[in-house]
Amino acid sequence: MDSDNDQQVSPTNRTRLRRLPKRGHYDRDTICAILDAGVVAHVAGMTEDGPITLPMAYGRINDTLYIHGSSRNALINALDGSDCCLTVTHVDGLVMARSAFHHSMNFRCVVVRGTARLVDGDEKAAGLKAVVNHVAPRWDGSRPPTDAEMALTSVLALPLSESSAKIRTGDPSDDTDDLAGPWWAGVIPVRTVFGEPQDAKDLPPGRPVPTALRNLAKR
Repeated sequence: MDSDNDQQVSPTNRTRLRRLPKRGHYDRDTICAILDAGVVAHVAGMTEDGPITLPMAYGRINDTLYIHGSSRNALINALDGSDCCLTVTHVDGLVMARSAFHHSMNFRCVVVRGTARLVDGDEKAAGLKAVVNHVAPRWDGSRPPTDAEMALTSVLALPLSESSAKIRTGDPSDDTDDLAGPWWAGVIPVRTVFGEPQDAKDLPPGRPVPTALRNLAKR
């Protein structure tokens, strides 16, 4: 439940939940926790060829999300100064009810809407670093990007000012008349885990796996 001490993200007509509003959460801590636990965001917007949704890596600095892509990416270019929607979803369980109508999923998701903007200079570098380190703490252990590589990459910033979370947990919600029936009901947990790092085939022998990357398997 939301705490009185949590910083609230003021829901707007675009982010306030209408379907099952009791599952809605608007406190910053809940929203950021779901975002920080994810790896891929689905970003939707309108391009010259029509609407499109693409999966993208992302990173967060305080109340701003950063996404990146090729400077030739049609969606990235179309989103600069335009309205867009970004979603991050975790599936935590398959909820198997007695009735096919009541099958569901336990999940955590965040929807962010707003106007994206292209960034440059120090903010572009910081945003790109946030994206890399969000996926895996690898920026400081990698070769820095060259000026040419930076020129080929675009970074967009999207504020969290219009965002909401929706969470479902628990057992199936079966009709009372079905409870005595012969059908099994319950939850099948779903988990995403990191495996042990595997050396590239062309890696010289004796190169140790960085501790930060090895620790991903412990998440």
